[in-house]
Amino acid sequence: MKVLVNDQLVDRDVAKVDIEDRGYQFGDGVYEVVRLYNGQFFTYDEHIDRLYASAAKIELTIPYSKDKLRELLESLVKENNIQTGNVYLQVSRGIQMPRNHIIPDAFPLEGILTASATNVPRNEAQFVTGGKAITLEDVRWLRCDIKSISLLGNILAKNKAHQEGALEAILHRGDLVTECSASNVSIIKNGELWTHGADNLILNGITRQVINQVAREAGITVHEADFTIQDLEAADEIFISSTTLEVTPIIDLNGVIVGDGKRGPVTARIHELFEKEIERRCGEGALITAQ
Repeated sequence: MKVLVNDQLVDRDVAKVDIEDRGYQFGDGVYEVVRLYNGQFFTYDEHIDRLYASAAKIELTIPYSKDKLRELLESLVKENNIQTGNVYLQVSRGIQMPRNHIIPDAFPLEGILTASATNVPRNEAQFVTGGKAITLEDVRWLRCDIKSISLLGNILAKNKAHQEGALEAILHRGDLVTECSASNVSIIKNGELWTHGADNLILNGITRQVINQVAREAGITVHEADFTIQDLEAADEIFISSTTLEVTPIIDLNGVIVGDGKRGPVTARIHELFEKEIERRCGEGALITAQ
């Protein structure tokens, strides 16, 4: 397996990051995960635009142009022969000696790019059968719009869900539902879709954006607006979305069955629309080759 370290493809077992790297020391960096179907990137530009936007928000300079970055990632995918899978890439601020919380202004740090590409099949059964979710208070920082590699709060929430036999933890600040530990959350009420607005309290998921777009184009009313725990509990349907989860229904919330305990008709329709968008962008038959 080859991985990318800066602009070089190297064997996975010899790749290394310096112990003084600020990504390792402080979680000082940003990342993205881009999905591949049929060997083709899905929503590549949207992910990379968000990567650069996240970097700008923390005053981090990505050491490559967008064109050069694409060239590097395409070579990574080709080298590993990925058809259905994920490319994970991150950029840390770089090496600083001695360790210091202050970002140095006396000399520039050189950002460090690392990336890997792995085969990750679609979990089609889960897209239909769904999973369970719990609710937890959202105690993370207030810049969730930045796709930071500092993910300890998300990890603890996700692990709490795992310990309770749930697929996800749906987070809330007081009564206001925000997002999940590693995905966005949407509800269906009276045939209409509700999802938290794209502000600093959530990561504006690329899959979420595509879902909202195709839903609107199909005539489904989409509200990007606040909704509460009470709205969540009273929802006709709940689904979560992310790069690999696509559109996954939640059929049990805190031990209470959602709807009739099966994927609802609007969620099913939205996933059908999402799959059509994958095929439109990645080629006819992309989902067949994604088995």
